[in-house]
Amino acid sequence: MKFKSLMTAVALAATTFGVLAADAAVEVKNAWARATVTGQMATGAFMTLTAKEGATLVGVASPAAGVAQVHEMKMEGGVMKMAEVKGGLVLPAGKAVELKPGGYHLMLMDLKAALAKDSTVPVTLTFKDAKGAESKLELKLPVAAMAPGGMAKPAAMDHSMHGNMPAK
Repeated sequence: MKFKSLMTAVALAATTFGVLAADAAVEVKNAWARATVTGQMATGAFMTLTAKEGATLVGVASPAAGVAQVHEMKMEGGVMKMAEVKGGLVLPAGKAVELKPGGYHLMLMDLKAALAKDSTVPVTLTFKDAKGAESKLELKLPVAAMAPGGMAKPAAMDHSMHGNMPAK
């Protein structure tokens, strides 16, 4: 058990420090994806993004999912609602933007297989800078039942309804 936890920590460190070492325009910290069970068709991925000179997260892709999107969960009229962020998620220069359960997050839907705890999932983020130049950042997110470091996150983020949601 300790070995698996160590491997998850190593994968997380590689994700975080690999992005920093590349001197990327967008820094990624504390990245992870929530583990799933067999038959679960969707899950969330979370991280903190900081753009050095400002950017917009305009896309996400993963070979593990048929559909990947940036989503926002928020309260409207006393009801929790979740929807795709249209037009992208703005990352102001130098300001950390947290993608977390209950707020902005990445949705991986139409999963091709369960995401097992202590494995990794490849994710590619697409950004546009203020001049409209596009860049991609490839990550391997550690898969965990809860946020690395043991901090439990709200269990209210059940995405099982995505397979049955009507189109807007």
